Amino acid sequence: MEQYVKTRPDAPAGFFAAEAAGLRWLAGAGGARVAEVIEVADRRIVLERIAETRPSAEAAEAFGLALAAMHDAGAEAFGSPPPGWTGDIFIGSRSQSARPKPTWGIFYAAQRVEPFLPLAVTAGNLSASGAEVVGRACALIAAGAFDDDEPPARLHGDLWAGNVLWGDEGVVLIDPAAHGGHRETDLAMLALFGCPFLDQVLDAYDRAHPLRDGWSERVPVHQLHPLAVHAAGHGPSYGRALVDAAERTLALG
Repeated sequence: MEQYVKTRPDAPAGFFAAEAAGLRWLAGAGGARVAEVIEVADRRIVLERIAETRPSAEAAEAFGLALAAMHDAGAEAFGSPPPGWTGDIFIGSRSQSARPKPTWGIFYAAQRVEPFLPLAVTAGNLSASGAEVVGRACALIAAGAFDDDEPPARLHGDLWAGNVLWGDEGVVLIDPAAHGGHRETDLAMLALFGCPFLDQVLDAYDRAHPLRDGWSERVPVHQLHPLAVHAAGHGPSYGRALVDAAERTLALG
């Protein structure tokens, strides 16, 4: 097996171990394929190398079915980390909590959106008034406006197109921020940054596990997290997009 080695000399404690725990947990779902972990250490991780090829509609359809199966494998609770992992998890280079909470809304607002707002304001990418709008959207979410009877799904947690590799044998996922969450969150992130053949992915997913009425209108709710992360360090355009998503979230309430 060809290997791919990632290193980070300044990796915080648990950085690569959290990635390995997430990959193994997702692999255990028996749904979407993930890169195999060969070795993990404090400042590096060794994975199988994925030979990439061109995306196709057929691979997208298979991915949609497999992603639904991965989500359906479930998690212990909203906010729960991979079993056996007790520290923070990471999205990109940023740490974030993974602490079980009784409802999705309480977890999502407090652990996925609110922590990144002061960072975005300090970076100059989000105004104080914009942060107030996002804070009101978080309060609405935490109050349960978007909670439902769906059980916690086994999420990739950072499912943008760069973490979806198109290999010779279909899609392979890398770099998760795996945790228990709402399945619409992974789908919303796929849509945020663009995914090849997204319509085919979503159609196949919906056949395997039908999406709830109104899911497409709730996409801005589930995009608050990645937009907040990006507003914390990738420019004011993400701050503006974050406020827009918050305003659309408030309109749904």
